[in-house]
Amino acid sequence: QLLLLFLLLAITSLPISMASLHKLRLSASEVAAIEERAPPPPDQPTTFFEVDRPHRPPPGSFGPCSTVLLSHSFAYTYTKPPVTAAYSPPPCLAAAGGHASLISLAVLEWRAACRGVQYDRIFGVWLGGAELLRGCTAEPRRNGIAWSVSKDVTKYASLLAARNPSTLAVYLGNVVDEQYTGVYHANLTLHLYFRHPSQPPQPGLGPADVIVPVSRSLPLNDGLWFQIQNDEDVGSASLAVPTSAYRAVLEVYLSYHAHDEFWYTNTIGSNGPFREVTVSIDGDLVGAVWPFPVIYTGGINPLLWRPITGIGSFNLPSYDIEITPFLGKLLDGKAHEFDLSVTNAKDAWFIDANLHLWLDPRGAPTTASTTSYDAPPLDTTTAFRPDGPGTEFYYTTAFRRISATGWVQTPSYGKITAAWTQRLSYDNTNEVSRATASRW
Repeated sequence: QLLLLFLLLAITSLPISMASLHKLRLSASEVAAIEERAPPPPDQPTTFFEVDRPHRPPPGSFGPCSTVLLSHSFAYTYTKPPVTAAYSPPPCLAAAGGHASLISLAVLEWRAACRGVQYDRIFGVWLGGAELLRGCTAEPRRNGIAWSVSKDVTKYASLLAARNPSTLAVYLGNVVDEQYTGVYHANLTLHLYFRHPSQPPQPGLGPADVIVPVSRSLPLNDGLWFQIQNDEDVGSASLAVPTSAYRAVLEVYLSYHAHDEFWYTNTIGSNGPFREVTVSIDGDLVGAVWPFPVIYTGGINPLLWRPITGIGSFNLPSYDIEITPFLGKLLDGKAHEFDLSVTNAKDAWFIDANLHLWLDPRGAPTTASTTSYDAPPLDTTTAFRPDGPGTEFYYTTAFRRISATGWVQTPSYGKITAAWTQRLSYDNTNEVSRATASRW
């Protein structure tokens, strides 16, 4: 609570000139100049960390079995292809029985170090085109830095146990030159814990049987995410859903950068302070994401994030949208268009998604129908009020409602009913003056 209060004070009292309303972060060179005037740091690297829950395997599990998936030094990697490695299930998984249901806990560990002057950078990890991890690096300092991220990736067990070889891809767009010298040295390790004997979860509650990526395909000179540069851009993928599916959840990954890194502070001339990620199937809106405002390790002032970084900065959140009520139009064996877009977007948003599907264990077709659906247009307002010479107030509100119900008839579990409802509200007040800007 004290940290949150401090951040709010830092944001609301930050001097901002009218010519640079988006100047909400110190550059890497500015931070380096500050450090030059500070007392010498210790010789050992500074260890950064994000406060998070520890990962503990369920009782009765054994392991871990640890496998290094990739080791790489990310120097000048901007606009270059992702680093890739062939992936097949670790031998210990085969020795335990090979099936995804044997995995009681899977932890993906990213461990990295860097020394020199460098910006914080966004990176992504994909397996078979499905994103497993989106993160931000720690921002380096003269004496060097080290940090690690451990993410529970048990929900991707079907990908981790898939017998067909797949490709692991990691993209970290970094720039190294005479001014920015930091190279990120990273290791990616998978830790698996097992249960014995295998215990099948309740239908639809364990990890999905199939995960289909909604992303771009290799080869690329960038990450596999879609780049959204304005509110007319759409990230789109054409997918066919297996006819035996009885549950479907779309998991959305996103991050915001450049002109929209601090989108919640934008003025009217920068499309205002409201953003919404929308998900559509064949043109019908099925869900919306109102993003959590993650502040990256270089955001506002990097000195705020040493050594404890902001919530979600090392392990950016993903967002689930239940699309089971819409299976009625997806079980025809045909390809359907999945679209991702951002309301009011400025350059740039990186977005992709994973479609998690649960299949009837008999492999027999299921039938489904949507019984109700309501998605009124987004209700948003913006009001403007001058408040004396050189001072202006902007008031922004938004309201969104989406609801759908449906049923799925399965050979194994009978008739399953599903409901999905979103009720989202938002309000924002910006005060902008010639010398300062305040938001709350």
